[in-house]
Amino acid sequence: MKWKGISYSIRRWALANALEHGGKASPKAVIGKLMAERPDLKAKISEITRIVAKEVERVNRLSSEQQRVELERLGPPKRVEHRERRGLPELPDVDRFPKVVTRFAPNPNGPLHLGHVRTALLSYEYSRKYNGKFILRFEDTNPANALDEMYDLIREDLRWLGIEWDEEYLQSGRLEIYYRYAEKLLGAGDAYVCTCNVGKFREMRDRGRACPCRNLSPDEHLRRWKGMLEGRFDEGEAVVRIKTDLGHPNPALRDWPIFRIVTTPHPKVGRRYRVWPLYNFSVSVDDHELGVTHVIRGKEHEVNEMRQRQLFERLGWDYPVAIQHGRLSISGTVLSKTKTMDGIREGRYEGYDDPRLGTIVALRRRGFSPEAVRRVILDIGLTPVNSMLSMDTLCAENRRIIDPRANRYFFVPDPQRLSIKGVPRMSEVRLRLHPSHPERGDRIIPLQREDTGLVVWIASGDASTMRSGEIVRLKDFLNFKLISREPLEGKFAGFEVLNVPKVQWVSAGAVECEVLKPDGSRDQGLVEPGILKLCPGEVVQFERYGFVRIEKLKPSIMAVFAHR
Repeated sequence: MKWKGISYSIRRWALANALEHGGKASPKAVIGKLMAERPDLKAKISEITRIVAKEVERVNRLSSEQQRVELERLGPPKRVEHRERRGLPELPDVDRFPKVVTRFAPNPNGPLHLGHVRTALLSYEYSRKYNGKFILRFEDTNPANALDEMYDLIREDLRWLGIEWDEEYLQSGRLEIYYRYAEKLLGAGDAYVCTCNVGKFREMRDRGRACPCRNLSPDEHLRRWKGMLEGRFDEGEAVVRIKTDLGHPNPALRDWPIFRIVTTPHPKVGRRYRVWPLYNFSVSVDDHELGVTHVIRGKEHEVNEMRQRQLFERLGWDYPVAIQHGRLSISGTVLSKTKTMDGIREGRYEGYDDPRLGTIVALRRRGFSPEAVRRVILDIGLTPVNSMLSMDTLCAENRRIIDPRANRYFFVPDPQRLSIKGVPRMSEVRLRLHPSHPERGDRIIPLQREDTGLVVWIASGDASTMRSGEIVRLKDFLNFKLISREPLEGKFAGFEVLNVPKVQWVSAGAVECEVLKPDGSRDQGLVEPGILKLCPGEVVQFERYGFVRIEKLKPSIMAVFAHR
């Protein structure tokens, strides 16, 4: 076996992995990439593992700039596409219904993140697979946490993902429907108004004993219900409970609450109502009333589903077909809605679109394509086991989609002045906007001349790795020999393409640019003047730096980093 060639592949994968992860490569990730490229090596996995460990250790000792220069010299590894797109598996019990009806029911108490999108995409795709109906339903029956700006933000996120809904409902506009069912249950003796102290109620419930309110007459409970509506009880003084089996082995399924009093004004209906249904009651009523046939949800809703089944049985309804999927986690990204909102309130995050978050609006801001998000989520599918989605996977998918679209520009972070003597007189350099699409035309980089020669700006990180006497290439332009480090000076060494380190550069007309990174840091630098012809929202590639989305051009240029 020719270990030299294999070591070469390993080194390229280690460099690429390190540059994607802040300078530190992972042996496990490198082995995975290598096996995808060379499946014939699996028989030699022990030897491969030892070589990978040594190469990763060597690569991790390099600075990020040194890693970048070496990978530029070696050339990037071949990205192997080895995913077969599988269609969604068939839904169970489709023949029971004249039409498949699914729903996505977000709580407008925070922005959507990648975990929410899994449920939304699966529910939407299944409705279209069977020519059915897809419902968007805002579950906003807690006035204390419903946020007015979230309704439109959620709609925007869904539309960005290509999700369109056939019907839309706000639960805050359906209170009278819930009240009718509450009165039906109270009048039939299947529910009761409980005024017991919550702590004492739980003690009795945990022992399987009925509270003093439970056996009062339906007429008494209807009077109490009217008192709740009219304001004769304050928050916490009365709740409506459904009657269930007090001997159920799970205390959470014994006489659980279905209505409570909330006096906080609601962003949509103000103070019109003071008695609000709890989650499992409003969900059950709406799923029945709206004809939902299949409920796709995370398996963390197991107890909620059991409660809802109890209510369906009490009301004599057939429960929808329930399909559970595992929890989705994203490595290195904040998904928790609670942590997101707390971080924004505490000033740790700039807003819902802070690049450090896993919110859909943050991915939009960074320049991710909706196709990439859809593909990686649908590839995970309906698996019931918990899944960990690597951001590397999402970035790789996005790279495949945006690389052919993104025009190229030079950005020089932390720039340092370089004078090159002996360069033939010329006023500009014309470079392709995209190396694979000559039909898009060229971009023009004007050149700055001084008596001593050509003046360009290169990244300080690149300058720090150069050695006196070394030949370096200004990418896509010329070669120079470094003759002085202080001041930084070079001597023209020809235009022919050489196998030497390459650096991005700018010259006359370069403009200041700030790049916001996914870790919250910012890179300051110079970008070639052609960037001023772009429009905010465009995604481009800063060569040897990464893909960015142009956020604004005035009063200064701001870009948001997506990934390498």
